[in-house]
Amino acid sequence: MATAHPLTATTDNTSHANPGRPTRANAEAAAKSSPFRHLGPNWYAPVMGTAIVATAGAGLPFDVPGLRTFCTAIWALALAMLIALLAARAVHWTHHRDQARAHLLDPSMAPFYGCLSMALLAVGGGALVVGRDWIGVQAAVALDVVLFSTGTLIGLAAAVAVPYLMVVRHRVDPSQATPVWLLPLVAPMVSAALGPLLVPHLPAGQPRETLLLACLAMFGLSLLATLVMLPMIFARLVTGGPLPLALTPTLFLVLGPLGQSTTAVDKFAVAAPGVVPAPYEGGFAILPVLYGVPVMGFALLWLALAAALVLRARRRGMAFGMTWWAFTFPVGTCVTGAEGLARHTGLVVYDGLAVALYALLLAAWAVAAVHTARGLVSGRLLAAPRRVLAVPAPTTARTT
Repeated sequence: MATAHPLTATTDNTSHANPGRPTRANAEAAAKSSPFRHLGPNWYAPVMGTAIVATAGAGLPFDVPGLRTFCTAIWALALAMLIALLAARAVHWTHHRDQARAHLLDPSMAPFYGCLSMALLAVGGGALVVGRDWIGVQAAVALDVVLFSTGTLIGLAAAVAVPYLMVVRHRVDPSQATPVWLLPLVAPMVSAALGPLLVPHLPAGQPRETLLLACLAMFGLSLLATLVMLPMIFARLVTGGPLPLALTPTLFLVLGPLGQSTTAVDKFAVAAPGVVPAPYEGGFAILPVLYGVPVMGFALLWLALAAALVLRARRRGMAFGMTWWAFTFPVGTCVTGAEGLARHTGLVVYDGLAVALYALLLAAWAVAAVHTARGLVSGRLLAAPRRVLAVPAPTTARTT
């Protein structure tokens, strides 16, 4: 017998005995029809994807008239989106706690809590990169301190809490592995890449060195966790075939830890002089090339594989969904990584790579933003998920 998924099943408890008088059932029905009820943590992805357009554009290797103003305006848009979304999520947690708890216990939704951390970090970092042009350096530093501190704490908590829930509460098997599982593990890497921007604004000595080495620790935390998880995702693809159409864009999420780690080692090298003792300063200086070049090579390989699978899915009818925002932030981290490699190697090829990837980022952001705006206006993206019928798992014959 077909049954409904527990997160999408709906029942009609509305009482018709006295339509003119509010009843508890009417109130419950009204609450379940609220546009905030199904506003999950995945909605932080548009904030991340918008903020990275600003920060990545500011580091491009050429000066285009109006480009920096454009990037600052995009950052301001990301800040406004973050404020509005934080308010909407507060309403969600206040009035729809049952749904919020259900999201935490849903293995397909819980990893998106890492996006909250990354949204805070991306907007905070953007304040120091371009936002300072409009709000001033002092305000930009203050804003980034708040967002970086909060985002880092949330990211570290998510990196522990989500895997913990996967172990003790979620019921998953290797065939369900998707790149979404990487989201809570990547958040500390975003802190590692953006923390060095605050180093020059701290008192000299212990405070600066402590922050820089803390960022290096978060780099290692995220990198090693990613190296544990990534083989499961690749094995799932090779042995289980392509992901479902709606999840295919999430393949781009693998680019996140690759591009962000390459960006991080670039920022370490920039911040290290005068902050760490001389022998270690030289080690930071060589990391962008010795680490960044091979990792960027793998990122380009994965980009080609993911793009081929996305084109295949599109030909088979892949429709727009919020997963399309996976095309933005991960690609943006590859842009900032390529920009760092261009600075440290002096090779024009990395300048060209950064420009090409930024063009891809702009196109992906524009498409995702337009479709999201349409979905919000129509109400489709905030509506309750459609009823999903359970499909019996296929049985396979085993011979001996």
